Amino acid sequence: MKILIVKTSSMGDVVHAMPAITDIAAHLPGATIDWVVEKPFAALPAMHPAVRRVIPIAWRKWRRSLWRADTRAAIADARRALKAERYDLVLDLQGLVKSVLWAMQAAGPRAGYDRASAREPLAALAYQRTATVPKSLHAVERSRRLAAQILGYDLGGAPPRFSLVPPAGSWRPSAERYAVLISGASRPEKLWPEASWRRIAARLQSAGYMPVWLWGSADEARRSQRLADAAGGEVPPFLTVADAAAVLARASVVVGLDTGFSHIAAAFAVPTVGIYCDHEPGLVGLTGDGYVASIGARGQTPSVTEVEPLVDAALATVAKPAD
Repeated sequence: MKILIVKTSSMGDVVHAMPAITDIAAHLPGATIDWVVEKPFAALPAMHPAVRRVIPIAWRKWRRSLWRADTRAAIADARRALKAERYDLVLDLQGLVKSVLWAMQAAGPRAGYDRASAREPLAALAYQRTATVPKSLHAVERSRRLAAQILGYDLGGAPPRFSLVPPAGSWRPSAERYAVLISGASRPEKLWPEASWRRIAARLQSAGYMPVWLWGSADEARRSQRLADAAGGEVPPFLTVADAAAVLARASVVVGLDTGFSHIAAAFAVPTVGIYCDHEPGLVGLTGDGYVASIGARGQTPSVTEVEPLVDAALATVAKPAD
């Protein structure tokens, strides 16, 4: 059976779909699984051993220049790649109009959430098969249940398994024992006070872990360098998603805001604390096989005294090397 997964963005959403791929591979061991995803996140599905081929698109970029000849040519190339094979199922795990439009470019019957379950109900009109999945479930569980219903297997209460294999990476911290701090976010409402970050960094250093300040934009780089100058630690150069994943996978502990990097760390079973300053963690809280804790909510920025015990609990799960 050939299956095309459509989950194009964003980083955390792509990570949340991984356990569904593990389920499919376990229940349909002969299945061939391809995945269409935004190009910046293409390294993520490539880390799952059950994914044969990743088909990158750049819709976020293309939609701003649809009148340009090179954009139209790139879109045509992507459509040809999607039509190159006939799929037995095109499974849209996103449930958005933009995702179903890309699902429609592929050759094969389409399936996804029904009108009551899709984030954008209009998308359901384009599916030949649909499933009902409560919107109140965590994003990981929604993807798993959708795939199970469409493909006809029973999850049986099995916990989610991400099954990711970390890449080698091109950069490594100078210390073997390090903790990654993710202090930057896409919106200022998500940020946590720098004084609180400095205090967490001091706590990690006292436990024997060098802080590594991970960043993904110019503003985040400046913030990371400012924190490293004040609190110590190391700021890496710009890292691709694959290189950042390699750093996260080998960290002892991760403390991060509500960003895709935090979800990647949790998916690798790294003890991870997620700080939510402008979002409810209930439906998108950290999930993983290791220690995870999500704290905060929309309009409820957690204090450093609330976060510190969670960091201590994460540190308590880390195996200490022999002296």
